[in-house]
Amino acid sequence: MNTISIPQGFHVTSQQFDQLANYEQEARLELTASGELIIMSPTGGSAGRKNRRLTQQLGNWTDKNGTGEAFDSSTIFILPNGARRSPDASWIKLNRWNKLTQEQQDGFPPIAPDFVMELVSPSDLKNQRYQDLQSKMQEYIDNGVKLGWLIEPKSKKVEIYRQDKLPEVLDNPQSLSGEDILPGFILDLTNIFA
Repeated sequence: MNTISIPQGFHVTSQQFDQLANYEQEARLELTASGELIIMSPTGGSAGRKNRRLTQQLGNWTDKNGTGEAFDSSTIFILPNGARRSPDASWIKLNRWNKLTQEQQDGFPPIAPDFVMELVSPSDLKNQRYQDLQSKMQEYIDNGVKLGWLIEPKSKKVEIYRQDKLPEVLDNPQSLSGEDILPGFILDLTNIFA
């Protein structure tokens, strides 16, 4: 087994990131627009269980609705600013997805999703990465994502990000609406906040 020791704040090129991601496929990696390599810690049981529920609800709706494609947290998207990001759950309109070549779909798709969700995990709170997640959500919006939800189960709070608007904060909502981006999608937060 090979090991790689990478200091915090280490910068790489997009080509180096692609090589590293292909070499170390088990690692959860992201790359900022400035080239900073981000190594994300593995998901703990509570966060993994809740994230599965988020992805499942979005996936079930997507399969019934048929107007787009849903993705899990292992999918890395190349945003227009050059960052390589992997939201916990995401969705892209089918007509936008189908414009990508097969090679682009098979690799890291060079497209910003229409919708993203990020779940704040206990390790994010413990390591004070909440502000990093807020910045990541704004980056998504700045790069063309139309709707984003930052869900913090411990405090039962949701921040809703939309284009050309300040984030809206909801305290203890029971559900979230996909609005006109995901018409008819309702995320049930009962098991996420439990």
